[in-house]
Amino acid sequence: MATYDEEKDMAHIVVLGAGIGGLPAAYELRAALDTSHQITVVNANDFFQFVPSNPWLAVGWRTRETITLPLEPSLRRRGIEFVAGWVEKIDATGNKLLIQGGKEISYDYLVVATGPRLAFDEVPGSGPGGHTQSVCTVEHAEHAYGDFRSLVASPGPVIVGAVQFASCFGPAYEYASILDTALRREKIRDRVPMTFVTSEPYIGHLGLGGVGDSQGLLEHEFRNRHIKWINNAKVTKVEAGKMFVDQLNAKGETEKQHELPFKHAMMLPGFKGVEPVAAVEGLCNPRGFVIVDEHQRSPKYRNIYSAGVCIAIPPVETTPVPTGAPKTGYMIESMVTAIVRNIKAELTGYVPTAKATWNAFCLADLGDTGAAFIALPQIPPRNVTWFKKGKWVHWAKIAFEKYFLRKMRTGVSEPIFEKWVLKLMGVARLKS
Repeated sequence: MATYDEEKDMAHIVVLGAGIGGLPAAYELRAALDTSHQITVVNANDFFQFVPSNPWLAVGWRTRETITLPLEPSLRRRGIEFVAGWVEKIDATGNKLLIQGGKEISYDYLVVATGPRLAFDEVPGSGPGGHTQSVCTVEHAEHAYGDFRSLVASPGPVIVGAVQFASCFGPAYEYASILDTALRREKIRDRVPMTFVTSEPYIGHLGLGGVGDSQGLLEHEFRNRHIKWINNAKVTKVEAGKMFVDQLNAKGETEKQHELPFKHAMMLPGFKGVEPVAAVEGLCNPRGFVIVDEHQRSPKYRNIYSAGVCIAIPPVETTPVPTGAPKTGYMIESMVTAIVRNIKAELTGYVPTAKATWNAFCLADLGDTGAAFIALPQIPPRNVTWFKKGKWVHWAKIAFEKYFLRKMRTGVSEPIFEKWVLKLMGVARLKS
């Protein structure tokens, strides 16, 4: 790889993935770097999707058009090239991507922000190709909405939750509560018994060892909504209308086995790394997540950086059923800012020093109320832990959806007012 002693020398930075991590990364890189440097975004789809809105789409409160936007026009306006295509191989020693159809893209720096591979195959019969629904993509949420309509037409038992190796539990809590609200509005909630099935050791663990009083508040919410739960749950298989669950004790031994009937089920899968990334020798851990140092850079391939759900973070603690640590939105944005600062440093002859705070600031909609938490940093021990519930969070989540989509449409990653408001709350992207 060439060395750039002055920023006037042109470099090509490729961002792989255009989700909540990749698209802001491209915008921040364009704002931070001289226009002599080329930035290209490569994404399997030609649109951006605001994944946090998928639970709303799954009950018909949103449409695809309201939570997606085409990528090429927004990127072009910012002077960023865009390639829509599936990456078949990453040649990390040759510094190039091989795109399906024969196209090759060379790079000087690669930012991996692909998100995860959804490992439905780890639980036989699960996923949209099996017998359960998902809210992980806009296509999955649309499919789930069709199943929701069937439930409304013919009510029956519902199961919502997350299987073993899941590392993003918030959408399961959101969907369970949103579904409860939607069913009450349809006046059929009394005919739909609901069970929350989760690999977490307790309700409100969230893959984080809990945040403040998240256990008490979320258990209270579920009791009020008449949602039963099974924790320490290992889903062994799913058949049409029936889920098989082993409930483990603290020692990891099977304590009870459940055969749960369902008419509608939404289970978040375990995550793994996407195949072309996981296949790069020495880049990833055994589950295919990118190994990064404190500067978000691969220890083996020094010109590869990574942010988001696709990076390797060890579990917060050992749990009877394997759970992963979530990578939340603001945490991902802090990774992105660190990457941009470090690439700029390298391009101008300096050593990378920026470190992401991994602070977490989350808004979760619960249908007719909501829950919010701040964890500074997200991984304990923490300097700040705060968890609150209230109707204001429901409206704040709606406002944030509109705000974030506008940011992605206009190409602004962190407006100045956002930076200062969060700073007043003690939430910062980079470590001092």
